[in-house]
Amino acid sequence: MSRFSRTLFFALATSALTVSAPAFADNHKAPKPAPVSELVDAVNIPYEEFTLDNGLKVLVHTDRKAPIVAVSIWYGVGSANEPKGKTGYAHLFEHIMFNGSENAPGDYFEPLRQIGATDLNGTTWLDRTNYFQTVPKSALEVALFLESDRMGYLLGAVTQEKLDNQIGVVSNEKRQGDNQPYGLVGYKQTELLFPDSSHPYGHDTIGSLEDLEAASLDDMKTWFTDHYGPNNAILVLAGDIDAMAAKPLVNKWFGAIPSGKPIEKLDPPIPSLAAPVFEVMKDKVATTRIYRNWVVPGLNDPDYTKLDVGMAVLGGLASSRLDNIMVREEKNAVAVSAFVIPFVHGSLVNIQADVKPGEDADMVAKRLDEIIADFIKTGPTADEVQRVATRDAASRIAGLEQVGGFSGKAVALAEGKLYSNDPSHFKKELQRLASTTPESVTGAMQKWLTRPVVGITVVPGEREAYQEVGAGKGARTGTLTAPAYYMQDGQAGTVTAPDRSSLPPVGEVPNVDFPDVETATLSNGIKVYFARRDAVPMTRVTLSFDAGTTADPADKIGLQNFVTSMLEEGTTSLNSIQIAEQQERLGANIGVGGGRDQTAVSLSAVNPNLDASLDLMADIVKNPAFKSDDIERIRVQQLTSIEAAANDPGSIAGNALPPLLFGEAHPYGRGFSGDGTKESVSSITRDDLVKFHNGWMRPENATLFATGNIARKALVDKLEMRFGKWKGTGKAAPAKNFDAAIPAAQEKIVVIHRANSPQSLIYAGQVTPLKGTDDLLTLDAANEVLGGNFLSRINMDLRETKGWSYGTRNSILRGEHEVPYLMRAPVQTNQTGPAVAAIKAQVVDFLGENGVTDAELKRTVNGNVRQLPGQFERSTSVLGQMQEDVQFGRPSNYAETVAARYRTLTAEDLNKAMADAVDPNGFTWVIVGDADKIKPQLEALGMPIEYRGYEASDTDVSKLSSSSDSDGDE
Repeated sequence: MSRFSRTLFFALATSALTVSAPAFADNHKAPKPAPVSELVDAVNIPYEEFTLDNGLKVLVHTDRKAPIVAVSIWYGVGSANEPKGKTGYAHLFEHIMFNGSENAPGDYFEPLRQIGATDLNGTTWLDRTNYFQTVPKSALEVALFLESDRMGYLLGAVTQEKLDNQIGVVSNEKRQGDNQPYGLVGYKQTELLFPDSSHPYGHDTIGSLEDLEAASLDDMKTWFTDHYGPNNAILVLAGDIDAMAAKPLVNKWFGAIPSGKPIEKLDPPIPSLAAPVFEVMKDKVATTRIYRNWVVPGLNDPDYTKLDVGMAVLGGLASSRLDNIMVREEKNAVAVSAFVIPFVHGSLVNIQADVKPGEDADMVAKRLDEIIADFIKTGPTADEVQRVATRDAASRIAGLEQVGGFSGKAVALAEGKLYSNDPSHFKKELQRLASTTPESVTGAMQKWLTRPVVGITVVPGEREAYQEVGAGKGARTGTLTAPAYYMQDGQAGTVTAPDRSSLPPVGEVPNVDFPDVETATLSNGIKVYFARRDAVPMTRVTLSFDAGTTADPADKIGLQNFVTSMLEEGTTSLNSIQIAEQQERLGANIGVGGGRDQTAVSLSAVNPNLDASLDLMADIVKNPAFKSDDIERIRVQQLTSIEAAANDPGSIAGNALPPLLFGEAHPYGRGFSGDGTKESVSSITRDDLVKFHNGWMRPENATLFATGNIARKALVDKLEMRFGKWKGTGKAAPAKNFDAAIPAAQEKIVVIHRANSPQSLIYAGQVTPLKGTDDLLTLDAANEVLGGNFLSRINMDLRETKGWSYGTRNSILRGEHEVPYLMRAPVQTNQTGPAVAAIKAQVVDFLGENGVTDAELKRTVNGNVRQLPGQFERSTSVLGQMQEDVQFGRPSNYAETVAARYRTLTAEDLNKAMADAVDPNGFTWVIVGDADKIKPQLEALGMPIEYRGYEASDTDVSKLSSSSDSDGDE
């Protein structure tokens, strides 16, 4: 589920520049970028289509690269279909449909995990609800059984208990989003953009707690029977299957389900305001954010494409107008963006700018409006339009590698069929994009963006007290019964219903065929690891350095992040705008970043432009300019990021816990963000940046990893040309020092006060006696049972049983040295103390008399063995596995050895692995939340407590321990 604000991620007018690749010693010159038309021609998803007698529309795409099939089912129902007083029903029912059906009782993640499903989830938004999973080919009938059972045989399994529980879960999902900085903006956008609340988009997908609390079993029955029939659904199968094989299977499992009611067609007008509307909000944020919003035509209108291009040029490209003017040139903003979020009945234009701290926000807003107005008047250049088209075509090519998930080929086909009645709409949209002209973009912007605007400004300050009506469990009881027309015998027409008394058997699942890893060594000693992948005409290259945040000097924490941010800001031959434009012309994506142990520069390139893309990557790596003007701009951005982290619950906890576990002197005792402190970043000089780059990002410290549709020798020749003659400059950096003593584990709670927090974030950890180079497979398996996935004991207890959390997760944070065990749980405020007690009780229970059961062992082994064929579908997964294998000293065929190792595990192995690693009384707990409300709960636990940023208020906290956040109470 998303709503507007949760999906808002994604100089003077630039003239068309011809930027040639940087010159190298051999004076080679890269070819010109391939034309956009060539890239668009490479984007194809052939499919076959048929429709069952009950109206179910089926699309089949064949992709034989792995023995897997993506199963994606899309219902034409979302929050746009909800009447007044029943907001949030579509999303709530998405949750309920995971909770078991008449012939498949229990959580759907259980059988899906048993068959090794990957890329599995469900989502709801304005115009749709979808469910998806990628499964081994031999388990396809299990997935079809499950999807058909919740379509045709659901209501008898929906109980009051399930309904109440999921109301609690959804309420905590809402709180979790609301708790983020800027987390309340989406509600204000909806309110102002759709002043007529009767508009289908006039409320948020998450709904209101009042409406959710009022939901009854009868409401759920009516909602389901009105919207989830096969005639309102599209099923896509993509992978190792064809239509001839698919049709009898689909007819077997779905054919007997009767058609549902016809769905009312929506045709709302695009809302226009009578006059501009401006509002100011306060929030726990680092800097003022300025929004400009309009509602524009839906995704099927030709003007949508033109507006999408216009917003990409304005604030979507790395070389966008707003970036060039406000961030790079005038330096009055630290971040900007502009984009269009497409929907069927109207799309959302969002333009935003984060004001540089210390700047006059009103003046920045005025300047933002001037730039927008000038751009609407003059429009983009032809080069800018072409760069947008190239970027989008390259992105779509990358997506062709995946059959399912959130963005694979099944999604492209389903979206086209559902939204545009054309599975090939993705192709037509790219062709439309490639033929877009600057004049047409300008015309569309002048038509739609000269209408009255909604302007929202979020300024730093204290939010108003968080208000909600609890969605508590009432006295309603019972089980849903099917309406008269709902045929329980499952027969429709002449189709005979299949046997649903048990799940279909799973055939043999072959072991993963991990690609052969070939090696080479460049003339300067850089080792190359390469695996060929032929699915798409792309190549990915990662240049990895043994550096990371642990390479930061103790008095210069944040240095690595500073350096990696600087590398794309300019080389000795190209400035930051030219680097950005060159990537866009090539359809290349160069990323620079790092973790605790490694620093990496990664390239994703379409093969026709690989040579020029490698030239650009090499220039960025080898020749950073570190210009003083760019340094100060990036310094402000990193300082602003540090300030933002101080207002974000996850960042607060993630930066506070490591020094408590490792001690501040240990290299792992640094905040997870890696940004450092204001003091450390303020002290970093240009010499520090140059010294880190020369000392750590040098050929002697580098390894190259690559995958792609290219021969090893051809790629190695290209890498030798760019990196083989590279010689390090300056002195090598000293080795990292991991000798600092780690404090003894101490059970205690550290509370970081965050007033008016809708939730508490619990983060706990301890340092295990293990290192990342140890064999952690058995501990990973044990953690799956205790807290490592959706079906784990802790998540099922806090989410599915108690309804106190949207989701919890335990993790083993693997690094080259000491490994911490971490537990994370966002929970509703009034259950913070009980949640800590419940989590600890689960750990104690697991390590005591109730270790791994036979059922848990079977699920864990089956899931990990059967998921392997789908686990390495994408080249990014192969690339990541190769890097881990080298980093942790494993053989290159490690992935192929995993299945046999899992099959030999016993429950005793898992119990011992967890007992050897974890002390149930050794956790340090960091809790970010409203101390006034949680203090009495925590004091009842009997653990030592330290409070940070908190002074007791005059309020009697004993009266706050049972606040209005009452949903999910047991």
